[in-house]
Amino acid sequence: MPAASKNNPALLIAAISGRSLAAAARRAGYRPLVADLFGDSDTIALADRTARLPGSIRDGISGEKIVDTLTDLARGEEPVALVYGSGFERRPDIIDRLAGTFRIAGNSAAAIRAVKDPIALSRLCWDIGIRHPAIRFSPPFQQEGWLTKLGGGAGGSHVRPAGTAPLEEGYYYQKFVEGCSISALFLAQAGRAHVVGFSRQWSSPSQSSPFRYGGAVRLMRFDREKRAEIACWLDRLTKRTGLVGLCSADFIDGPDGLHLIEINPRPGATLDIFDNEDAPLLAAHLNAVRGDDITVPTYRGTTASAIAYAPRAISRFPDVDWPNMTADHQNPGSTVSADDPVCTVLAKARSATAAERAVKRRVNEMAEHWKENFQ
Repeated sequence: MPAASKNNPALLIAAISGRSLAAAARRAGYRPLVADLFGDSDTIALADRTARLPGSIRDGISGEKIVDTLTDLARGEEPVALVYGSGFERRPDIIDRLAGTFRIAGNSAAAIRAVKDPIALSRLCWDIGIRHPAIRFSPPFQQEGWLTKLGGGAGGSHVRPAGTAPLEEGYYYQKFVEGCSISALFLAQAGRAHVVGFSRQWSSPSQSSPFRYGGAVRLMRFDREKRAEIACWLDRLTKRTGLVGLCSADFIDGPDGLHLIEINPRPGATLDIFDNEDAPLLAAHLNAVRGDDITVPTYRGTTASAIAYAPRAISRFPDVDWPNMTADHQNPGSTVSADDPVCTVLAKARSATAAERAVKRRVNEMAEHWKENFQ
């Protein structure tokens, strides 16, 4: 990781967790000023300055005092832009508010609404010929084979089989599609989607969240016809919605072909497995937003990342000697609730299968560091 020179331009970052964006900013030659929900130790180490935002993983970032918080964080600096990560999908009005004060390097609130509102995305997919699971807002007669999802939700923790709980406000029904979870990372610019690469994702089920995000591995190979179909779909979506910059799209690859599940209109969870110092993606993101030339990187080998969760509560988290290839470290002495994320684990290998196997093994090994502290 390059040193953060005081001569480097500052970049303002806001997200539920800002660590991966802070690391990407450093690789791209910026000094990150980070506001997020956690303020974990490695985010503090990466950033020039940090601040805490109000909100939660479940509900996203609160708009209360966010402009004041970011203004204080940027005081004395002239950040080139504000880059936002996860946490704003349910509150695009906050992006509208921030755009009145900061130069936003990312999608507008209108673009977020176009792809994160379930009805808008469903109608758009129908209009432009993209396979997308059926949705509804009243209970299906047979609830088996349906899911409930939170509109604008992210990370999979909000997804449940239909019928397991009453439908809460903001939730809707979506038809379950059997298959493998595939994600495409792409750079959107001027109505075109330039695909950076593909990843395979898996879940880390808990009793309350059977579809909770577990991890992802960058794929070295992916079926040529499916690549072409996804690229065509993303071009159509980008042209219709005006998406810009780094975005990702999640698909199910099943017996009936590909189905688009959702669009994430900002840098997302797979940034860790695609970004590197030879081809810093945050620089490409800023260029895409500005309309400058962009270069789609190429890769050798592969990387996988996974989330280590605490299966039980920890009243006082231990002081862990964190090994290399880990991130998002839980602060020592903090209180951890059951199913909270504790850290991110990474692994590199020559094949996607080997990298996925290695990162899952490392997640299990990491749990040895805190299992004696369970309540």
